[in-house]
Amino acid sequence: MRTHRGTLVAATLVVVLAGCAAPVTKVESGERGLGERMLVSLDGPWNKVSAPDMGPAEVWTMEGRPVDQLLIYSGIKNEQVIHATAMGANRKDFAFRSGMQPDEIVAMFEGMLTRDGSTFKLVKLAPADFGGAKGFRFEYALTRKIDNVQLSGLGFGTVSNGELFALLYQAPRLAFFPRHQPRVEQMARSARIKT
Repeated sequence: MRTHRGTLVAATLVVVLAGCAAPVTKVESGERGLGERMLVSLDGPWNKVSAPDMGPAEVWTMEGRPVDQLLIYSGIKNEQVIHATAMGANRKDFAFRSGMQPDEIVAMFEGMLTRDGSTFKLVKLAPADFGGAKGFRFEYALTRKIDNVQLSGLGFGTVSNGELFALLYQAPRLAFFPRHQPRVEQMARSARIKT
């Protein structure tokens, strides 16, 4: 009787967890449109995750979302929240404002990435072209609260016609981040924003 009950519980757990898994689609190499106004050229395929918990960002990964993730923001409008909002949650919301300076945009992303109690350290912030416009590039370190994994992160962004365009990539710093950083850098160099 106990074995049957244990098997039933295990089978139910597998079904529940399978239902929670976000659908993944392959994004092949070549030029790809992101949103209505941004184009990038991919040097190799990525996996796109349908993740409603990320709000307006597209979520891409190479190794699987628990390991690495690329957040793509394409055309975030003034006063738009950059993450999913949970009903009844006591967490602060972070919204883009079209007059923000690069340091304020990075602080907004820091707030979003630390809503769960993770810790963020800005390593570098510098002007950089992105999408054919003047923008910025930043590097950061993140310690995830849930498992204390040390992540390295890289971001690019610009504001065009009052809308935010940005790429943020993060992965464990010792193996996965250096493995995929060149592909993210290449994608950022190839980005074009239609005016």
